[in-house]
Amino acid sequence: MSGLLIVTGASSGIGAATARNAAFNGWSRIVVHYNSDQAGAEETAGVIESMGAQAYLFRADLAKPKAIAQMFKPLRDLKSGRIGLMNNAGVVAPKAGIADLTPERVSDIFAVNVLGAIEVARQSVSLMREWGKGGAIVNVSSVAARLGSGNLFVDYAASKGAIDSFTLGLADELAPEGIRVNAIRPGLIDTDIHAKGGYPDRLAEIGHTPPLGRPGRADEVAETALWLLSERASYITRSLIDVSGGR
Repeated sequence: MSGLLIVTGASSGIGAATARNAAFNGWSRIVVHYNSDQAGAEETAGVIESMGAQAYLFRADLAKPKAIAQMFKPLRDLKSGRIGLMNNAGVVAPKAGIADLTPERVSDIFAVNVLGAIEVARQSVSLMREWGKGGAIVNVSSVAARLGSGNLFVDYAASKGAIDSFTLGLADELAPEGIRVNAIRPGLIDTDIHAKGGYPDRLAEIGHTPPLGRPGRADEVAETALWLLSERASYITRSLIDVSGGR
């Protein structure tokens, strides 16, 4: 399957795993987006190119719409088959209760997780329409959207609830154009997001609690996303798929 796969937040975790595994799934051109972790992004790009695919490295702060537009500008010249979007980039703040959910903190979370994700999707759909080959979008939500994450990350959970709603509406809108839109909702996955949220021991404490008895791996989430982005999932749209070990 030749085509262009855009992966936001591809310097680590689920995004990096998706970008690395994309060449195995037939994607010939892969956009590796990052914000601050250049070394991680370069490592991801190196793996991609070692497998014979072309990597395109882009830095952009997804809280800034102009930075997103600048990232997409050179992609318009590539014109290579279908387009896939792994709308993965997101941020989390240290665990907190309602008293600490200041407007500034919540605004920072929503600027990337919601506004940035919507703008990345808007730019990607524009590209899909311009190339005329269709495509697929996978938005990365979280089981936090249905669990709520009280006393932990309520603002993060709320931002992912918005992603769920956005996925359903966008899928309805784009289905007549042959563009499929789904979301995956990872559960307790072994990535550095827990440390970024000020809770580095979280998996040690509760990683055994899902029905499957362990935390998930980034590669397991990536394989689900890549399946949804492929033609093997050609009759699936408007779905929110948990990758959570039953949690």
